[in-house]
Amino acid sequence: MALDLAKKIENIALELTSQFSVLDTKDEVIMAEKVYTMLSNIKYFQDHPENLYYVDVTGDTLGRKSVIALLEGMRDDSNKTVITIGHMDTVGISDYGPLAPYANQPLVLAEKLKEIDLPEDVRRDLASGDYLFGRGIFDMKSGDAILMALLEKISEDIENLSGNIIFGAVCDEEGNSGGMLNLVNELCRLQEERHYEYLALLDTDYMTEEYTGDENKYIYIGTVGKLMPTFYIVGKETHVGESFKGIDPNMIAAEITRRIDLNPEFCDVVEGEVTLPPVSLKQRDLKSEYSVQIAKTACVFFNYATHSSTPDQVLEKMVRVGQECFTSVVETLNQRYEHFCRLANRPHTTLPWTPRTMTYQELCKVVREEVGESFDTLVQTYAQELMKEENIDARDRNTRIVEYIHNLWSDKDPVVIVYFSQPYYPHIYVEGSDAREKALLEAVEQAIQTTKTDYKIISKKFFPYISDLSYGAAPKEEGIIEAFMDNMPGYGIVYNLPMKQMQHLDLPVLDIGCFGKDAHKFTERVEKKYSYEAAPELVYKTIMGLLK
Repeated sequence: MALDLAKKIENIALELTSQFSVLDTKDEVIMAEKVYTMLSNIKYFQDHPENLYYVDVTGDTLGRKSVIALLEGMRDDSNKTVITIGHMDTVGISDYGPLAPYANQPLVLAEKLKEIDLPEDVRRDLASGDYLFGRGIFDMKSGDAILMALLEKISEDIENLSGNIIFGAVCDEEGNSGGMLNLVNELCRLQEERHYEYLALLDTDYMTEEYTGDENKYIYIGTVGKLMPTFYIVGKETHVGESFKGIDPNMIAAEITRRIDLNPEFCDVVEGEVTLPPVSLKQRDLKSEYSVQIAKTACVFFNYATHSSTPDQVLEKMVRVGQECFTSVVETLNQRYEHFCRLANRPHTTLPWTPRTMTYQELCKVVREEVGESFDTLVQTYAQELMKEENIDARDRNTRIVEYIHNLWSDKDPVVIVYFSQPYYPHIYVEGSDAREKALLEAVEQAIQTTKTDYKIISKKFFPYISDLSYGAAPKEEGIIEAFMDNMPGYGIVYNLPMKQMQHLDLPVLDIGCFGKDAHKFTERVEKKYSYEAAPELVYKTIMGLLK
């Protein structure tokens, strides 16, 4: 890309970074208004104000909104359309400590960083002058700047543009993807109203080294997915003085964590690309007070990345693992109880615990049979009441519903119940199986081959970080989505996805991001040359290759 455009992108990135837009604050709203104002200065949008507007996040207490900008080519009547997205929000700034006031001032921050101790690699990058530091300048306001600058550049020759380009600057990506989920509905509305033929969904979220010293630069065609398999564990309470008369749910939770946590057995491998293994994000008992009674229930859930595994397959694996772990704990308890009885010179009998594991859907079935026709109304009413509690974590709503349903059940024997907590991000695998996927693969390859750069650029199959790209499609095969919805407590009330719209879009996706390091750290930084020269050219050529 021309150096004047590279400088323009850098200046836009600095301007965007100057406005804090920390997740779940009013600054997200101010950020959207800033992006809107900057885009409204482009002559095309002054001539076509109807093509620049906000999309509200439905029901959001902060009044957050995303920005839509549409370029409609005038060369011909082509309805081919490329969708581009970038998120405006960032994580917080508490990690900057006393430097927090400068986190949105990259040029000032660089001088302040010189005054403190830094890791050697950070100090080296700072001294080089090749990087800009600041909250969000890497993740991902430089990526937004690329798309905004390219919109202006392309709009200046709108008479020769064949097809259309949509830019969605979305909020809430770092949280619950409220911006993107509302954008999905808007994209479907636009498609119906303006008869657009959507070709692909392109994000410019960040890209970094995959290992220390990695000099490659990556384009990702497709994206990783994420599920949150969760185990609600019911033990049997007892006084600590009679501990073998109960069964500790924490012991079962610990065994489940030992079995699953960072275990490559649960990695997906597709075309040589491997997901990270599951990792626990929460493990705790649900006892609210201290007492000498052991806990009755516990909960553990995992971040489970996918390239190929679908919700029904993951659920089946987790039920199997839950049963194996429960069985192992009972066997261990019997061995320890027998040993204890020998030491204490007491008679020994086998402990009465029978391992059993079921899905949330199976729990609902047995409780519904027992409670009767009022079951569904009771659960819906309870879920609706939970939504009135503002200071409750979203995942705790799922757990509270499981707890509520289990308490309706007359069976109080130990059990492990497996379900999904929110959120869900479908993986998208672009394998070249249809015309759109082939066109995207060809456009990216052509862009790589024709971009003159000293960097080694490699295309890979899965963007490795959870992102809004996942909402460009959803599985259509029978039973897959149903397995998720039927095993997500409170689905449709405490959590909802526009599944039909996602299935309708069914888009191949890709990420061409800026290069940098240390996203979500106070040493977050973007490398200027690749990010403001090479990446924009790759984005531009890919878009034009698709619209050719």
